[in-house]
Amino acid sequence: MTQEQYIKVGMADLNVTHLTGVLKTTGLGSCVGLTLFDAKARIAGMAHVMLPDSEIAREGKFNIAKYADTAIPDMIGKMQKMGAAVSRMEAKMAGGAQMFAFGGNSDTMRIGPRNVESCKSMLKQYSIPLRGEDTGGSYGRTIEFNCETGLLLIRSVQHGVKEL
Repeated sequence: MTQEQYIKVGMADLNVTHLTGVLKTTGLGSCVGLTLFDAKARIAGMAHVMLPDSEIAREGKFNIAKYADTAIPDMIGKMQKMGAAVSRMEAKMAGGAQMFAFGGNSDTMRIGPRNVESCKSMLKQYSIPLRGEDTGGSYGRTIEFNCETGLLLIRSVQHGVKEL
């Protein structure tokens, strides 16, 4: 077995690769790790989405990768520049946990579930099918997406390793 080339995707970050490499992100609690893959072109992308909607942005320098509604279109654009076609893209995602228990039904504190909903909404806008997900719960995850095989590996302390 050869040493796989890991391509880091930090928090509120995204990255794309062509032909080879394993996209990897850690620390997915309420954040969502969303992968897009064009198997024919062998182009993959991963975004580590922190928040559902950029309308709440207050930072001076705007970080496109931080929000589902801006990260996903940006990642699609980067993949298209490498030769991917939206019509061939498929998605997988993990994360979106509810890490803390809060009293009441305040939507503000439902960051994980809202991140999942927002990612699904963006995928629907682009007609990109969601082929697999491991979302929700109350535990963290680390994910790795292999550009050669299209396999998403999900690791968590509580639930071991899953493959999508």
